[in-house]
Amino acid sequence: MAELIRMPKMSDTMTEGVIAEWHKKVGDKVKSGDVLAEVETDKATMDLESYEEGTLLYIGVEKGASVPVDGILAIIGADGEDYKALLNGSSGGSQEAASPAPKPEPAPVPANSASGETATKLPDQKAVSAAPAENVNASIIRMPKMSDTMTEGTIVAWHKKEGDTVKSGDVLAEVETDKATMDLEAYEEGTLLYVGVKEGASVAVDDIIAVVGEKGANFKVLLDGGGMSGGGIPADQTDGGGVAIGGGRSAEQNPQASQPANADTDLSYGGGAGDTSESNGRVKASPLAKAIAAEKGINLAQVKGSGPEGRIVKSDIESFVPGTAPATKPATSQPTAQPAQAPATSAPTAAPNVPTPAATSVGGEYEDVPVSQMRKTIARRLSESLFTAPHFYLTMEINMDKAMDLRGVVNGLSPVKVSFNDFVIKAAALALKQHPNVNSSWLGDKIRKYKYVNIGVAVAVDEGLLVPVVRNADQKTLSTISGEVKDLAGKAKDKKLQPKDWEGSTFSISNLGMFGIDEFTAIINPPDSCILAIGTIKQSVKFEGDVAKPTNVMKVTLSCDHRVVDGATGAAFLQTVKQLLEDPMRMLV
Repeated sequence: MAELIRMPKMSDTMTEGVIAEWHKKVGDKVKSGDVLAEVETDKATMDLESYEEGTLLYIGVEKGASVPVDGILAIIGADGEDYKALLNGSSGGSQEAASPAPKPEPAPVPANSASGETATKLPDQKAVSAAPAENVNASIIRMPKMSDTMTEGTIVAWHKKEGDTVKSGDVLAEVETDKATMDLEAYEEGTLLYVGVKEGASVAVDDIIAVVGEKGANFKVLLDGGGMSGGGIPADQTDGGGVAIGGGRSAEQNPQASQPANADTDLSYGGGAGDTSESNGRVKASPLAKAIAAEKGINLAQVKGSGPEGRIVKSDIESFVPGTAPATKPATSQPTAQPAQAPATSAPTAAPNVPTPAATSVGGEYEDVPVSQMRKTIARRLSESLFTAPHFYLTMEINMDKAMDLRGVVNGLSPVKVSFNDFVIKAAALALKQHPNVNSSWLGDKIRKYKYVNIGVAVAVDEGLLVPVVRNADQKTLSTISGEVKDLAGKAKDKKLQPKDWEGSTFSISNLGMFGIDEFTAIINPPDSCILAIGTIKQSVKFEGDVAKPTNVMKVTLSCDHRVVDGATGAAFLQTVKQLLEDPMRMLV
């Protein structure tokens, strides 16, 4: 008898999964324990194993598509068995495959549709209403959820334009999330029929950004069925012709055929030369290559790319030797600001909703910098923390003389250089095991006390702040902690952190001592209930009887969520941290 295979719940926070790869195809024999597919959840990419035996009769979800928990993925049964009754009689299944798509109603024609301000040429409305959605050989590309905190992404650059041939694995676009700039790869093959989002525009997770399919396919049926206006942009965010508010002019309005419609809003279309440049002057390079080049001061126009279609990759930057090619003339402040003003002039309907600032102020010139996805998330999460969690602060001085002496001994034996921050991480981790009330989270109707200790370490990057996690820090040596922190910090600055690197902290540490800061208060990193702020080590004076002696003192401040941690609890925790750092040999035995 045929059996439905549904999307399992693979983590406590999982609501849907994305099919990253199918390892079986329709008609294949399946045994219990065989891996059917790889599923990307909100935490990791995991194998989906079969508990049934038989023949894979049906696959209802394409590679790259998202499926809610308990949605239908596939059917396994006897070879040749009729499985359609299962699909027709099922409930709560896959939104795309469990039942035929309903025939969409024709979308209303905007009153100003004749103005030409549309994102692309769409098929005739009568043709649209006549074609059933299930017969359209095309697939919608939606904004994927690339991190656990991502709610929207910004299209930094499109690497394909309408009409281009797309192969599985091709990079369609670069997407800026709240954590990093990442490549959006195609899982479909065909022609890029439709681009619904301009470069520089933000798109909510799961909104439509493009359509890939057979050349000439009537994709407008899919867009109408998706419930979106003009290709994935809600109707209240468009100018009535399908163009996202804040975007540039459409392709039909741009007389330069070789220049994409969104070039007027993308600051990267500023010219350039070399083999890696496109006809419009834009240099083709991966996000990591761009970041490394900016850090090293390398002009990308002088680098020859070895990637697909001459794209510059990391190895090209690392092996680059500066030549005699002239550097690109730096842009002046006036042209740099110009693209930011283009949307206001090209989309006049957006003016009532977005106030246009004056070009100059009484005090002089200024620059408006768009807020990155990372900065938006920092603002949202820390604002929620500060205004939701009742913070209170406890500050204590710690004598670091013995820690400084021991650090010299440890570094003489350790394969990696151990910092004072590593000492603090180890001391905090051991103290948390003794004070489980601090190693906890507020969950509304309950307090969760963790039996493991995962320390989040704040790392400053150009765009803001990331908090990678050292797991089971209480069980690790100082040299292991040091190595992990250095590795995670490097990944953070190179934008290579994966969700497993930043999820799951139970306590956080922020250190500004290397900048000479004596003491400060940090905002709690949800869902943790505390964060420890570390100041610099300063020379001071202590008295032994009437004799003044020099000493080294470090101030630490514990920020506590009063819903979970009381003053006495936080103070007891700090006393344990102080004892461990003032007698650090206790941490090594």
